[in-house]
Amino acid sequence: MLAIKGVYKNGKLSLQKEIKTTKSVNVIVTFLEEIEPVVSQGVDLRKFSFDKSRQLLKDYKGSFSDAVIEERRNEL
Repeated sequence: MLAIKGVYKNGKLSLQKEIKTTKSVNVIVTFLEEIEPVVSQGVDLRKFSFDKSRQLLKDYKGSFSDAVIEERRNEL
């Protein structure tokens, strides 16, 4: 087993030292400081309305599908 320090920030893990390996290896990440995970609220389906969404997007000229795909890529 090998231990390496690193920093986790904005969904990315940066290790202080590069390790070269010929195959994939399983790792365990332990957060050494107390953190409070941010929980996404998501969509409240009780308040969701397709009609209201259509009204909000009526003047949108771009591709809604492309915007959703880009948003999801940015979340990775």
